[in-house]
Amino acid sequence: MGSRVGLPIAHSHKHVFGAGKAGNGPSVVLLTQPGHWTLGILANNVWSVAGSGSRPDVNQFLFQYFINYNLKKGWHVTWQPTLTANWEATNGNRWTVPFGGGVGRIMKIGYQPVSLTAQFYGNAVHPQGTPAWGMRLQIAFLFPKLTKEQQEMLLEKKLKQMEQQQPQKN
Repeated sequence: MGSRVGLPIAHSHKHVFGAGKAGNGPSVVLLTQPGHWTLGILANNVWSVAGSGSRPDVNQFLFQYFINYNLKKGWHVTWQPTLTANWEATNGNRWTVPFGGGVGRIMKIGYQPVSLTAQFYGNAVHPQGTPAWGMRLQIAFLFPKLTKEQQEMLLEKKLKQMEQQQPQKN
């Protein structure tokens, strides 16, 4: 796969928090794929910019590092914890810091490629009243861009399968 690094800087995200606050903020993504690995980070911060004055202001930081090692037959081991900080909270309730990881597999359901992942995380640090652990079960539908040759091979494979499914005439 080789190495790739992407760096969209100052990308703006707009969010609506609860019932009455809208927010904006920059995001940064870095990614590289040496050999069987996918390594990277995602970081953003969102500040409230409009909304009900009766609701508290929002100043939320998110940092996710991802480490993925690809195994045989579409399997992979993954670590993707999402660290967050609520800068408006008191010091003891500001951070959520999970640790853990999971496994996944890229496969096809019919002709549709999908990525299935199960992950478990314990929160080493978390605000009072929030869970000490979390679990992420994920299905992602994949839509790869195929070359002309790959498209032709896929069509030929589908035609052969259709021919085999035809009832034989005597």
